[in-house]
Amino acid sequence: MALSDDVRERARQRLVFALDIDDPDEAIAMAGRLRGNLRWIKVATRLYTRAGAPLIASLTGMGFNVFLDLKFHDIPDQVEGACRAAARLGVGLLTVHASGGEAMLRAANRGAAEGAELSGNIRPEVLAVTVLTSLDRQDLDTAGISRSVEEQVLALAHLAQDSGCAGIVASPKELPQLRGALPSPFKILTPGIRPRGASHGDQKRVLTPQEAVHMGADWLVVGRPIRTAENPTQALRAIVEEMAEGEASR
Repeated sequence: MALSDDVRERARQRLVFALDIDDPDEAIAMAGRLRGNLRWIKVATRLYTRAGAPLIASLTGMGFNVFLDLKFHDIPDQVEGACRAAARLGVGLLTVHASGGEAMLRAANRGAAEGAELSGNIRPEVLAVTVLTSLDRQDLDTAGISRSVEEQVLALAHLAQDSGCAGIVASPKELPQLRGALPSPFKILTPGIRPRGASHGDQKRVLTPQEAVHMGADWLVVGRPIRTAENPTQALRAIVEEMAEGEASR
């Protein structure tokens, strides 16, 4: 299939690199290696706990859009304050747990809006995490949740939409069901992405980049296949090419 530069660029805009590196200096060095090939970069709890706000400033200063993936889950007042603080950092995306409930989700959106207004930043989009990609039906049973994974994801997705969230985080395996029930502009970010031939690691519900984009994902999070590659930039470009194949048939 002949792919145009426009299709490749649309695919590139959907890729989020998970900067899951413990050492802040090494994390910045990796970001520097990928600079110019990537728009979105994800900072999660393990790195943010060590590096904090200065790392976010460094990444935004390098021209990246930052996805702050701290998955806030607390009483509404605490989550509102956390999202207000995140917005003041200038991040573009942030996450909360949908299972925190409607009041918490509404507070998250309120905090994100207030933080953006106070700082003059663009309001970050709040994404609600449904069911982690490391979990399956047995895990839900153990936690006392009687719904199937698919039923739980869809219920939490509707809750997120009704509570004003811009979108959700969900496994790519649920994409067909979710896109049918929640069409654009409601957004879906999907971890659990593994390029053709890659190991699944600790993810239980995965798809390839081509499959996930074709099924309607707005963003794909990819970490290990890029981070551990002998040539991370080459690995990133190969993933974008897979994504572009899905973009062309979307």
